[in-house]
Amino acid sequence: MIYVLLAAVPILVVFLLLVVMRFSAKLAMLAAYIATVLIALSVWGQSAGTVAAATVNGIVTALTLLFIIFGAILVVQTVQESGAIRAIRRGFTDLSPDRRIQTIIIAWLFGCMIEGASGFGTPAAVAAPLLVAIGFPAMAAVLVTLIIQSVPVSFGAVGTPMLVGVQTGLSGSPAVEQAIAPTSIFDYMVEVAAHVALLHTLVGFVIPLLMVGMLTRFFGANRSFMEGFRVWKFALFAGFAFTLPYLLVGWFLGPEFPSLLGGLIGLLIVVPAARRGFLLPSDTFDFPPRTSANEHWFGTVEPEADDATRDSAGDISLVHAWSPYILIALLLVATRIIAPVKAALTSPEATIVLNDIFGSGINASAQLLYSPGAILILASLLSVFIYRMRPAAYGRVWVASAKTMVAAAPALLLAVPMVQVFLNTGRGPMESMPIVLAQGFSNLAGAAWPLFAPLVGALGAFIAGSNTISNMMFSLFQFSTAEQIGLTAGWGAMMVVVLQAVGGAAGNMICVHNVVAASAVVGLTDREGEVIRMTLIPMAYYVVQAGLIGMAFIYSGWWAIGAVLWLLLVVGAMSRNKGHVSSQGSTAPAE
Repeated sequence: MIYVLLAAVPILVVFLLLVVMRFSAKLAMLAAYIATVLIALSVWGQSAGTVAAATVNGIVTALTLLFIIFGAILVVQTVQESGAIRAIRRGFTDLSPDRRIQTIIIAWLFGCMIEGASGFGTPAAVAAPLLVAIGFPAMAAVLVTLIIQSVPVSFGAVGTPMLVGVQTGLSGSPAVEQAIAPTSIFDYMVEVAAHVALLHTLVGFVIPLLMVGMLTRFFGANRSFMEGFRVWKFALFAGFAFTLPYLLVGWFLGPEFPSLLGGLIGLLIVVPAARRGFLLPSDTFDFPPRTSANEHWFGTVEPEADDATRDSAGDISLVHAWSPYILIALLLVATRIIAPVKAALTSPEATIVLNDIFGSGINASAQLLYSPGAILILASLLSVFIYRMRPAAYGRVWVASAKTMVAAAPALLLAVPMVQVFLNTGRGPMESMPIVLAQGFSNLAGAAWPLFAPLVGALGAFIAGSNTISNMMFSLFQFSTAEQIGLTAGWGAMMVVVLQAVGGAAGNMICVHNVVAASAVVGLTDREGEVIRMTLIPMAYYVVQAGLIGMAFIYSGWWAIGAVLWLLLVVGAMSRNKGHVSSQGSTAPAE
């Protein structure tokens, strides 16, 4: 048990300093990194070379994340400097001036589509600054774009968490191959993916509703969940407009395109409906004036004033204004599904590789041309010609983008190396720290393990910053645990693996990497703990609801009653919570 407690120390340090004590991410992650290194060296018996190599790998990964952040900031700064943002703002105002409706369309539908194409936190990098540019407070934009990184994540980056995460996690195990025979690992993964889509649909169709409730509760003048829930008809309509196509694609076509096609089909359904006023509320929600709002909500990236004079001459059409984002979506899809293009961008010649760092067996690599960052930068460069910008104006774009990226660098350059040291502690006589932690949980849970399986998946994503890595780490562990508690190797064990994948997706809402990256693209620094405290609410709903539905599938339909009651409890508690404004001016839940 002592090893389980020691394995939990890095996570507890992050939670205590970042979420409870409200330290900045860079200070919290520095303390967590030091704690992880000391435990890895003294208790897990890792060599200094292994720790150093894992740190280098983390730095390489952090730099690739900063590359994406820089590209995202560059795009939004380009759109603002050109004046095109005025046309985008007018387009949304004409569609609906209601911030709740704008949130559902941009964060939920557009964000899910971008997640399906690219993954790796790109929805927040693209959608959050766009929301800020049309007038959202930076923290509100970060919150809603993190909340949607749940339902589509299992099929993000054209199915990578399934195709790479689950398949790799289960491959090479004779016990798994024997248990599922004559089914191949690939076919088994496809069946897992179909049930992942089903479970996400059953849990996630209410995410747009919870998202707008969170928006109005924490960023509305009335601090009320109910103000968001007034759009319940439109929110559920948009929820099903994504999840039903998503489910059908996942069930019949496989794991590559559920999120991508679900988001696209959802946009094609919901945007025309909103234009015709279908299910729109009679009231309109907007944020309070900045003079009466909390200054902590805002970052260094500012929305352009309506009367601002920028580089653009004359009015820009809506399609013209949206050109960079259309280009980004097309390029993301093309580079992921056109085999020769993908092969060229991911070839050894296009990959930077550090092999066997310090003789540890740890490798680091970066595929910058395949990175969403390269596409974002290319879209920004092409926008100079699309918008006919002057060189001086575009120079201002690069300077502003670089300053914002530099502000985000310290937190990521500490957080990612900490994670890599944590993950690589299995290169010795003991299992790695995350596996020891998961084994401790499973020993306590016993036959009720499926109820807790999503939490382990979420914990893996919180630690690693990736649903794919969480699935790679824990899929085999989840399968083996299911067999140990007497579940059959067929249905029962498979459902536990499904719960792992769904929980891993939900963990992206609170993962430090995503929070830091999403905050960085809107210039919001040292507020990461506040964001995580808010996103813990929808994340808790997600993992508990998934566990209850999983128990219903595995053991008895009576557990479905628990799932219904849990949903009603969450919505009811939010409806009754009026909240208050703390003495520091930040929002806080009612006591």
